[in-house]
Amino acid sequence: VQLQASGGGLVQAGGSLRLSCTANERTFSNYAMGWFRQAPGKERDFVAAISGSGISKYYTDSVKGRFTISRDTAKNMVYLQMNNLKPEDTAVYYCASRGVRLATMVPVDYAYWGQGTQVTVSS
Repeated sequence: VQLQASGGGLVQAGGSLRLSCTANERTFSNYAMGWFRQAPGKERDFVAAISGSGISKYYTDSVKGRFTISRDTAKNMVYLQMNNLKPEDTAVYYCASRGVRLATMVPVDYAYWGQGTQVTVSS
């Protein structure tokens, strides 16, 4: 499975961005997906995840109420809507697929990774 993330950019604090992730295989639509981010000099951290069914969603505390993860099975896409962005959200954002339906918040549980998209939030 090859994943492609897009939608990053430069935005002012309080602004919004929507990240998208697609895969080159239809089976991707059945798998749990996650978004992770990595700031310079820091570890890759969990942001949000969605189960293969799309029913279960998980968020790290710092983005709850601001970010929304969703998926469109027909389009083979997963999205991360990011509102009220803050400078501390600045990072490279990665989408990842577990290869199974159950989502987790642990990076090592995800087998397939996209190339990352840069999100920069200015103050």
